[in-house]
Amino acid sequence: MLTTNFVPGTPNWLDLGAPDVDAAVAFYTSVFDWDFRSAGPEGGGYGFFLRDGKTVAAVGPLMEEGAAASWTPYFHTRDADATRAAVERAGGSVRAEPMDVFTAGRLAQFTDPTGAGFAVWQPGDTVGLDVVMEPETLCWTELYTTDAAAAKEFYAAVFSWSYQDMPMGDDVVYTVFSAPGGGVPDDPGQGGIMQLAQQNRDAGSGSEWHPYFATEDCDATCTRATGAGAKMLMPPTDAPGVGRLAMLKDPAGAPFALIKGDSDRG
Repeated sequence: MLTTNFVPGTPNWLDLGAPDVDAAVAFYTSVFDWDFRSAGPEGGGYGFFLRDGKTVAAVGPLMEEGAAASWTPYFHTRDADATRAAVERAGGSVRAEPMDVFTAGRLAQFTDPTGAGFAVWQPGDTVGLDVVMEPETLCWTELYTTDAAAAKEFYAAVFSWSYQDMPMGDDVVYTVFSAPGGGVPDDPGQGGIMQLAQQNRDAGSGSEWHPYFATEDCDATCTRATGAGAKMLMPPTDAPGVGRLAMLKDPAGAPFALIKGDSDRG
């Protein structure tokens, strides 16, 4: 379970790289009860998605040539430069060197050895997201990877994550990761890791992180999303013991998921 009591290795920020920020804002504010606030002229097109005045995510223009639209999770660090060194020792690569964002904090962006992009946030004036685990906010992060074993080894080395493997039948294993001291005592997990099926790899799918947003009605939210131009990757589906979930791509191609959790999970 995510919380805003951020400790190293836990998700503390989330942003969307979009080829057209205005179009992305129009889409997500039509799907969720979100508002948008620009970071101002000095922000380079970056801005914040707000729900009831609280920051739930952010969006900005794509900065790398040839980059595709995507959501990027940021993980808390006390020292972005030290994390950079840990990433390189563990076989990852640096996409954006550690940099100060005014007085808000310090960020760096990386690629893990399997090809998935992620980032870290070292808090300054901005500690992280204002709210998680509420309707229309981040409630889970998930890595689809071409090599789950390599990914687990990498993130354990960088963030000291521990893992719980959960067999799902047909030789499918879902791995829940936990950062030391993160989550809550009875539900310490903050996200999952899933091996991409061979047919997905053969079809060109690569490693990627994507967010889950909580919803009070998965079907209704999916209808709004597809009506606004999203592509359905997986229609609303019941997952016993988890809830009802769906996976989509926004009109620019960034994947994200929705979940209405089972009542016994909150």
